[in-house]
Amino acid sequence: MSLIIDVLLWSIVLGLVLTAAVRSRPLLMPSLRAGFFDFLRLLPRLLVGVVGSGFIAELLPRDLMANWLGPDSGFLGILLATLGGALTPGGPVVGFALGAAALKGGAGMPQVIAFSTAWALFAVQRLLSWELPVLPARVVWVRAAAALPLPFLAAAGATLLGKP
Repeated sequence: MSLIIDVLLWSIVLGLVLTAAVRSRPLLMPSLRAGFFDFLRLLPRLLVGVVGSGFIAELLPRDLMANWLGPDSGFLGILLATLGGALTPGGPVVGFALGAAALKGGAGMPQVIAFSTAWALFAVQRLLSWELPVLPARVVWVRAAAALPLPFLAAAGATLLGKP
């Protein structure tokens, strides 16, 4: 499955390169250069996140993880994962690395899906530092309230799609 995803992603990149080459030769080289430097800037972060998630997974007490966030933890585990996702600061390297570490440490798939969905929708530091200063407070709170059921629905969908 990962090979299919890799081929798909590289096909998209190749299609974008060809589109840029056909539409505007002057656009091609600056785009390739910017992409290359973005890759170099993100590579250390990805390395730290992936290696760090392995260490976190080994440090997490498996019995505690299985009791609180394991596949049999039910609604309480999904609720705890949702709260944890909302309170987790940082970008994708932090959020997804913690999700991967939780999976390796014995957390259930629905719980990790609830965690990552809540992290993406409700990260408190993002609400406070980005959304509230830019948008009217009512818009931010209505958006958060409207999205509140989504981590639970995503976890329920994961449970319905197959035994995680």
